[in-house]
Amino acid sequence: MSGIMDTVDQRTNLVGQNRLELLLFNLNGSQTFGINVFKVCEVIRTPRLVRMPHANPAVAGVAYIRGKTIAVLDLSLATAGTPVDMGGETSIIVTEYNRTTQGFVVRAVDRIVNLNWQDIMPPPSGASGAAYLTGVTRVDDRLVQIIDVEKVMAEVTSQGAPVKAGGRQEQHAGAAERHVLVVDDSVVARRQVRDTLAELGVQVSVARNGEEALESLRQWARDPAGTPFEQMLMVISDIEMPRMDGYTLTAEIRRDESLKHLHVLLHTSLSGVFNGSMVKRVGADDFLAKFAADELAQRVVQRLDAA
Repeated sequence: MSGIMDTVDQRTNLVGQNRLELLLFNLNGSQTFGINVFKVCEVIRTPRLVRMPHANPAVAGVAYIRGKTIAVLDLSLATAGTPVDMGGETSIIVTEYNRTTQGFVVRAVDRIVNLNWQDIMPPPSGASGAAYLTGVTRVDDRLVQIIDVEKVMAEVTSQGAPVKAGGRQEQHAGAAERHVLVVDDSVVARRQVRDTLAELGVQVSVARNGEEALESLRQWARDPAGTPFEQMLMVISDIEMPRMDGYTLTAEIRRDESLKHLHVLLHTSLSGVFNGSMVKRVGADDFLAKFAADELAQRVVQRLDAA
């Protein structure tokens, strides 16, 4: 494991090329899982964990790491109902998601692999065990499952209660005539954004990845009659998605004469290591770290006021 994250600061050259690097790891058993390196701060041996009273069972404990007290989650328990075997040597993947730092205890960390988002497929709909996945791929003839960490965290922090969008938003005059396309591979993130926009009164369409979104936009542009295209207020897109990421989607929108006028807001959980220069490079209009309903609503209201 030594040195596995040594070059993480150099990995920003992957953005804009529809590529990613996955840190591979195992929980219990031989199944391989992956997490985007851009969300990883470091990988360490599991220190002493202190259990917290009344915490969600998936919280293995808290640890004091580099001057911070962070919660450590057991991904295996949260997704499969079986805790990671702590009888031997384990590791913690320290990550930044949605403006927070947390750790995930895993059985073994493997290595980092460089992949194309085109090779990451959405999980099969309706398949058993797919509820906590945002994508699947193959590495060296092994199936790699990419966990929907946002869904896991939402369930853990809400103690199993339904995910809510946030503070109640006021209906906005003229919103009912405007349309927003929301692009995100996480079912939780799509629901959060959709619910926030619905409270404003905006019409919403959703897509699971950049490829799906681009296809819809081009179809609507070819025949705007009866489609949301003429009422399109903005595109709100995640960055990390199977098939086509948000950077590439934005670049494709800017290259298309019929789409290049669209307002694009990149909305991502890559809060701590986000490379701000990429927003300008690919032509995005704005960036917002997930997830703050009030801030998102404010950006949409600003667009409504300017329209």
